[in-house]
Amino acid sequence: MADIAMNKIDVEVLPAYLAEQSDPDHKHYVFSYTVTIRNNGSAPAKLLARHWIITDGDGHVQEVKGDGVIGEQPYLQPGEGFQYTSGTFINTPFGTMHGSYQMVSDSGERFEAEIPAFRLAVPNTLH
Repeated sequence: MADIAMNKIDVEVLPAYLAEQSDPDHKHYVFSYTVTIRNNGSAPAKLLARHWIITDGDGHVQEVKGDGVIGEQPYLQPGEGFQYTSGTFINTPFGTMHGSYQMVSDSGERFEAEIPAFRLAVPNTLH
């Protein structure tokens, strides 16, 4: 079992609607999201893989799995952070995303870092 103080990875996400890349007439809504990953634990950890669950406003679910993030597998010392920006599209003007990162400690212990749910929304579509 992972020592919670040892392996503590916090994830924050800031989404943004990309109107210039979207085409609402064809149900194509594009969003960017900037992720900040911070190692608030007491041991170094490496991000191995990602798992995203993207749900549009109609309840359609896409799952995205893969190695690393943006072609990298960042290694974070205690107190260090890593930030990147990526994107996705959905077929409705609003939806949600959440998921997890698979991490590994220097001792070889694998653990999950939760990516809390966040909203994808065209401005002024949700009240």
